[in-house]
Amino acid sequence: MAKVEIAPLRGWDDFYPGSDRFAKPDMRDLAKWNNRVVSNLLYYQTNYLVMAIIVFLLVGILNPVSMFTGAAVIASVFIGSVWAGENKAVIKKFKKENPALFVFLVMVVSYFLMSLFGGVMVFLLGIKLPLLLIFAHASLRLRNMKNKLENKMESAGLKKSPMGIILEALGQQEENLNKIQDFLESKLKE
Repeated sequence: MAKVEIAPLRGWDDFYPGSDRFAKPDMRDLAKWNNRVVSNLLYYQTNYLVMAIIVFLLVGILNPVSMFTGAAVIASVFIGSVWAGENKAVIKKFKKENPALFVFLVMVVSYFLMSLFGGVMVFLLGIKLPLLLIFAHASLRLRNMKNKLENKMESAGLKKSPMGIILEALGQQEENLNKIQDFLESKLKE
């Protein structure tokens, strides 16, 4: 297995070259649209991370108290839920039997506490705005040959990146891996 490599930061002229390299995705062909998004997430992952950090910090600078309050509440509820899930038998049993409901309840408690302190919308904006910008860019940016080559190497397992690991965990890479595996098996049989 290949070691995990951080993808290079792509230049601005590659990341945002102009309107000629952007196009509306074909809404009728969801597989092709999904492939474009996954390919761009893999190829521009470092650019997306930098963009997310900049937007998160910008929202934090514009509303520092609300952002800090929201982050503190989320972290406290998360740490509290992990501690309770490990140290309280009733909660541990509930978490084991209903993991999705447990996560949902943690989110509801976080939202309730953040609404009491007023940092809900600011913190959610700091998280959701970068995700929205990333998804919009990944959906609209057309792929180039270098992008396609990098993605083939990632799919074949010759290269591993943090985004590739995340996409694999979400099941977005399985289709590509299965196609490559089927191709290699057919070549071995010949």
